[in-house]
Formats: sequence, C-alpha cells, structure tokens
Amino acid sequence: MSSAAANSPHIPVLLRPLLEAVAPVSGTWLDGTFGAGGYTRALLAAGAEKVIAVDRDPLAFEMAAGWAAEYGDRLEMVEGTFSRLDEYGHDLDGVVLDIGVSSMQLDLAERGFSFMKDGPLDMRMSQSGRSAADLVNELPEGELADIIYLYGEERASRRIARAIVAARPITRTLHLAEVVSSCLPRPKPGQSHPATRTFQALRIAVNDEYGELAAGMMAAERALRPGGLLAVVTFHSVEDRMVKRFMQIRAGRTANANRFAPQQEKDTPAFEIVTRKAVSADDTELAANPRARSARLRVARRTDAPAEEVDRTALGMPQQSIPKKKGRS
Repeated sequence: MSSAAANSPHIPVLLRPLLEAVAPVSGTWLDGTFGAGGYTRALLAAGAEKVIAVDRDPLAFEMAAGWAAEYGDRLEMVEGTFSRLDEYGHDLDGVVLDIGVSSMQLDLAERGFSFMKDGPLDMRMSQSGRSAADLVNELPEGELADIIYLYGEERASRRIARAIVAARPITRTLHLAEVVSSCLPRPKPGQSHPATRTFQALRIAVNDEYGELAAGMMAAERALRPGGLLAVVTFHSVEDRMVKRFMQIRAGRTANANRFAPQQEKDTPAFEIVTRKAVSADDTELAANPRARSARLRVARRTDAPAEEVDRTALGMPQQSIPKKKGRS
C-alpha cells in the first residue's frame, strides 16, 4: 500500500444525517461499502453491537489493519460484493451502502481511476476481471459509444468512441483523457474536465455498478429483519433514481415491478420509506467536504412482508450488457 493511500484523508459523506435518520443504532449492521471505514466506525461508536464490513477492494482491509483490532469481535471484515450481502449476514438491524468510487481509489494513480494522474487504465475495484483498458481496446465502436452514453450520460459518445478507436491502443489514463479532450470543446471556467463522463462510464461498466446496486438492494431486503433499516448514499442521478424507484416499488407506492411475479398485497409492503425525499448535504458539510455536493441519502425500514425480486427495468437501470469474453471486434 502506498503512503499516499495511508495518509489521504477520507471524509464519509452525509454521515450526520444518516446517523440521525437511523437512530437509535443498535444490534448488527452491515456496511456494504466499507472503504476507509468511516460509516463502520461511526455505527460502532453510535451503539451497534457488531458491524459486518464488506468491500470488494483488498486495499480497504489493508488500510484498516492498523485500527480494526481495537474493535475485537464487534467488527467482522468480509472481502466480497454487497450484491451478495445476504450471504454474509441475516436478520440484520441495518444495511448501509455508500455507492461509487472512494477517494482512496481516486488518489492512487496506479489504480487507474483518475483522469488527472497518469497510471495504467485499470479501474477495477476488486483488482480482478476485465479492466478499462480491455474495454477501450477491444469493444466495437458502437458498443463503446453505448457504454459512454448510457453510463456517462455523455451526448458526444459516438464522437468520443470514434476517436478512441482511432487512437488504439490506449493503456494509460492520461492518454485516454487527452483523446477524449481532443474531440470536445474546451471547458469553460467552473466546468468539469471533458473526460469526466467517459471515465465515469468506463468505471461503472468495469465494476457493473448498476447491476451491483440493484442486486444489493434486493439482497438487503432478504437480509434485514422486520424493522431493520436500509440506508443508501448515491452520487449521481441514475443511482438515485434506482434507489428511489426500488424503495417506492417495495413500499407499494407504484404498480408491481414484475408483471410475472405474484401480486403483493398492498397492505403488506416490504419497506416503509423513512426519508420523504432525498437528503442532501447542508452548507456546513459542503464547506468541509465539497465531494458531498452530489450525494443523496435515502432510507427505508423493512416490514415483515416476504422478500421478492424486482424487475430491474422498473428501476430505470441502463440496459447495456458488457461482453464477458475478450477479443471481440
């Protein structure tokens, strides 16, 4: 682990409003996106008897090695994906998910997440499987354009995909950032870097982030005890829309998500919505942590109704499948 990762500050977003929304904290919680441990430590301090900390990134547990032991058997760390969280815990009192890339991953150039630092074009949170370089160099132009459009909401996706294909091979982050920037207008003061949406799209595709989110919420429904709480923090509109729709569907506030599934009784929804609308950071938090500007928190409470699968198309999830095999052209 680099010293940069060890010394880089990581401030968990919306921590105070999250703790207020789920108070009083007790029993066993599962932190499905452990990261630098901010939510886990706060939950333990707030009264959780135990936290099961899950992360797909081995670096997260390397970074926690210096402090995890002080919690003894109150902290259980599991290397895995939160889409399978019901395999790691049952009858949970709460599940918290902080969706997206962590600052410690962005800060490490060798992880390949940042368009501001030169490094290998990687972006794999689990450090295994297909990398961003594999997608950039192997996907057909049309599929690459679809990913950039659907996952990055980038209107110039076809122009960018055409430029990427023409510049292949691309194996470094700054090379890709230069290729993308070369075919887009120069940003005005205050605007984001031209490669922001493309890098976001590739990261989401590499890590199947939308699929993980959909599966993770359904796994939480299976794992939570009646009265247990699901708290999800998102960072952009597609994720927030998925969480909002999932909670509305499972709270019985919309039509059945899957017309082939048995109709659930309207008086026994699987969740009760706790936050009437998404919670955003206040001015005090924004001044201390600008990263919180796009963060949104939603919380729902589990009932005793049976768990059911939700049709992912009803969540507004972009439908782009990523080829499993290498070498497609």
